[in-house]
Amino acid sequence: MKMVQAIIRPERLDPVKKALEENGFVAMSIIDVKGRGEQKGITLEYRGKKVEVDTLPKVKLELVVKDEDVTRLISIIKANARTGKFGDGKIFVLPVEMMARVRTDEVWK
Repeated sequence: MKMVQAIIRPERLDPVKKALEENGFVAMSIIDVKGRGEQKGITLEYRGKKVEVDTLPKVKLELVVKDEDVTRLISIIKANARTGKFGDGKIFVLPVEMMARVRTDEVWK
């Protein structure tokens, strides 16, 4: 099993979630995060003064899936999160040694 972590723009969350559900990926954790990447923040104008915003709001999705579903999952996320601009996000894949369901005591290794 693998954990796929995707950090995306908040405004792309609904299209990504909808596409994932349509493709059978319904279980996920959604976490509000802040971060910065290559763009190193942005400059905004507030009350006539320039303000440097170093970290930007992002959303982190976490899904645990079978190894054979990782490539398809990543394709769905990329296709629905991409705007073509800096700050579209990153996707990370990590190994999962075990998963246990609290309600039923089921265990997957």
